[in-house]
Amino acid sequence: MEETTPTITTRAAGVRYGLILSLISIIYFLVMSMMNINMVEGPARWLSLVFTAVLIFLAHKYYKDIGDSYMSYGQGVGIAFWTTLVSTVIYSIFFYVYVKFVDSSFMDMIREQQIEQMEARGMSDEQIEQAMKFAEAFTSPEALLGFGIFGGVLGGVIIGLIVTIFTQNKRPEMGM
Repeated sequence: MEETTPTITTRAAGVRYGLILSLISIIYFLVMSMMNINMVEGPARWLSLVFTAVLIFLAHKYYKDIGDSYMSYGQGVGIAFWTTLVSTVIYSIFFYVYVKFVDSSFMDMIREQQIEQMEARGMSDEQIEQAMKFAEAFTSPEALLGFGIFGGVLGGVIIGLIVTIFTQNKRPEMGM
């Protein structure tokens, strides 16, 4: 009887690790929120990118371990796409529900931080007011849901493009 190697698709590996990444992202957000740490800028923002890179790396490893140990560059980027798509959609929906129904003051805190940054740059009250009117369209929970999904997937794929350079394992060329 012939023994077969279990096969796995890039989507299956990506979805598996996307679910894990979304759970980590939600827990990270809740911890940072409870500690009142700004996640928009500074070290807290960069740590979330590290989580994404590590989970994409682990998804690549899982794909190679379960499969035949080979992974092309395209397969690696595909895994990164599925990982970030799943995690970003779940996290963005969570974030939307959180700021819309659980803690609407969170958006007020973000707006206050933006005003403080503009004041620190020396902007006048009129300039700040005008900038905030413009920003309102982009900082509603609904807009953040859309931008969050698009930006999360785009950023994740970019991270995946970089991680895959180091994790790909091309199949050896056969031929004479």
